[in-house]
Amino acid sequence: MAKSMILGADGQPIDMATVHTPQTAQLGHLQRELQSHPTRGLTPSRLSQILDAAEQGDLVSQFDLFEDMEEKDGHIASEMGKRRRACIVDWEIVPPDNASAVEKRNAEQLGELVQSIPDFEDVIFDATDAIGKGFACLEIEWHREGGLWLPKTVTHRPQSWFQLHRGYRQELRLRSNTADAQGVQGQPLNPFGWVTHVHKAKSGYLERTALFRQLVWTYLFKNYSVGDLAEFLEIYGIPVRLGKYPPNAGEKEKATLLRALVGIGHNAAGIIPDGMVIDFKDAATGDPKAFELMISWCERNQSKVILGGTLISGADGAASTNALGNVHNEVRKDLRDGDLRQLNTTLSRDLVYAIATLNGLAPDGIKRCPRMQLTADETEDMQSMSEALPKLVGIGVQVPQSWANRRLGIPLPQQGEAVLVAAPTPATAAPAPSQAALTAQLAALSAATQPVQTPPVAMAAQLAQHANPAAGSWVAQVHALVMRASSLQDIRDGLEQLLPSMTLDQYAAALADAMAAAQLAGRYEVLQEAAGSNG
Repeated sequence: MAKSMILGADGQPIDMATVHTPQTAQLGHLQRELQSHPTRGLTPSRLSQILDAAEQGDLVSQFDLFEDMEEKDGHIASEMGKRRRACIVDWEIVPPDNASAVEKRNAEQLGELVQSIPDFEDVIFDATDAIGKGFACLEIEWHREGGLWLPKTVTHRPQSWFQLHRGYRQELRLRSNTADAQGVQGQPLNPFGWVTHVHKAKSGYLERTALFRQLVWTYLFKNYSVGDLAEFLEIYGIPVRLGKYPPNAGEKEKATLLRALVGIGHNAAGIIPDGMVIDFKDAATGDPKAFELMISWCERNQSKVILGGTLISGADGAASTNALGNVHNEVRKDLRDGDLRQLNTTLSRDLVYAIATLNGLAPDGIKRCPRMQLTADETEDMQSMSEALPKLVGIGVQVPQSWANRRLGIPLPQQGEAVLVAAPTPATAAPAPSQAALTAQLAALSAATQPVQTPPVAMAAQLAQHANPAAGSWVAQVHALVMRASSLQDIRDGLEQLLPSMTLDQYAAALADAMAAAQLAGRYEVLQEAAGSNG
């Protein structure tokens, strides 16, 4: 595709000359503009004027107010930090549905190009500034590297640099002193020059959808309460000082006494003329809980607006239970997933598609372009999964390996990468020869259902083997013990007497041989008698 025919995300041709130079480089008045601080001396009437002006198109004071709120209110900054940093998760560039081999290859290359953007996680964080302020604009500065177009920097620009045009749809423009042919003030944003993320906390016009508009009144009330509490502590925390002067004291002496009272109150030291008296009274009584209650209510309200609950922000009195905390945490996850979904749309449209188009990796336009996917899959408990997966696979459930690895938080191994393997199972020790021989012999005896005509030669040989004294002196002793014993009790007592001269292994083997010899001897005699009667 020729450069002159490169299309933006809206399907309109773009001028490649606008890609080389950042747009704000030509607007020096924005760079030199100093931010105001509307929170200084903020009153309810002044706050209403700021909000009304924003609805009329003057956004500067409103966004300066938002900046001050996030900077000065530690609770708002903390809660917004939790929600924004929850969006910094793993990401990947995925091909479109039913992707061809070429589209899959383009997605892999785009992933490498996006990965090369310096501090890409900071880009995601800057884009989440739209959560509180309604929108966030990040300016892209391009450069060529190895024949490829890549973002050199992606810079966050203050919201006060922009204005809104209400036309067929609301349009964000850079503030300038010029107008286009239709008389619309401001400069339209250059295609491929901006990542423009719009986040709606509620439906309506963009200037009214900012989350911070729901926080401005609690910020104001909390600010008043904090000031009142500070004044209360200053007044009620210091003892009352009363100065007494003589009836004939002049104005000079009275002024001297007053300066002494003030100095003693703050410096704990002072001097007074002779004849004057200073009395210290107990500090005035008062209850600061009313101010603390108001501050606490404001902060709980701010937590609800930002995170959807209070139990993941701090203690909430008697209502702080583990079950309720888990419920509130699920609400926070819903908010995070919604934030990620909106970020995926913006980054796919304004960043991934721009890189793909400038480098020829989106030949079929934005509809078949690979897209950004921020994923916040939370890993499952390994012990539970290790018990559940074998059972599921055992009943025929087809579980993709990639899904199981993702749910467990275990990455798939790369080709040639070493992996952990199960330790080899120790081989089962073979049974002792005597026990194996006994098992075979008993099986043969069980299978012998036909009348036996002659004594089995094999059994006689094996019996002789068990009764062979040459196998060792202790074997001979066991054989003799069995032959003269009249009961199992005699065999046990006899073996206990032999035990001191035998090892435990020898004792076990001797007991097995003794039992085998006794059983075979009995079987042999029975078979011999049966063979004699049949003969």
